[in-house]
Amino acid sequence: MQRMIELTALLEKEGITCPSDLGAQLLKFEEQLLETNKVMNLTAITDPEEMVKKHYWDSIYPAAKGVFPAGSSVIDVGCGAGFPSLPLKFARPDLEMTLLDSLQKRLNFIDGVIEKQNLSGIRTLHMRAEDAGRDGALRGHFDIAVSRAVAELSKLLEYCLPLVKKGGALIAYKGASADEELQNAQKAIQVLGGKVESVFHYTLPEEEDKRAIIVIRKVAETPKQYPRNPKLIKEKPLK
Repeated sequence: MQRMIELTALLEKEGITCPSDLGAQLLKFEEQLLETNKVMNLTAITDPEEMVKKHYWDSIYPAAKGVFPAGSSVIDVGCGAGFPSLPLKFARPDLEMTLLDSLQKRLNFIDGVIEKQNLSGIRTLHMRAEDAGRDGALRGHFDIAVSRAVAELSKLLEYCLPLVKKGGALIAYKGASADEELQNAQKAIQVLGGKVESVFHYTLPEEEDKRAIIVIRKVAETPKQYPRNPKLIKEKPLK
């Protein structure tokens, strides 16, 4: 529990007011994650100290930048094991979370976390991102899209921006290649109705790992022909 106390102190140093049960929720989640990870590849990071910095702190840190207005509807595109969305939900229970992934067994794990912790305002969605972006009930529905370790930015924009309402934003969690990816994504940003609002560079606590948060504001409706089929997105990204 000591490392969760230290995590809370680090987050509050950044200006994030943490719920009193944040540490307990993360520990319960961690227990389920590591147990399930024995039979299903959910995370390569299993050291407790590494998890605090590289999974929990990193997932929650953007909340310090004012990019999640109160009560925002958030979709995590390619949520995997639930990063960044589950730590974010624990830290910001006001956020309405939809966790999207193409692999049902990952979502089964997340559904188990939701059930065990009796979470509300959160759901999973089994669907490919490009199909979700063409779905009338989902397209232009969300205030915020988040994504972490899914695709390079030029491709990620096509997966995510169709899901975001005009005036909303994509918050992309990126590593050391963030500036290069942003440079290569200029055409995609313009074509898909986005505008670069801010880029936050940072390093993890007591680490040298370079990270960045790229905030792309949606200033115009995404043209109807996007997202394209997955083969085109993969082989001919908008560059």
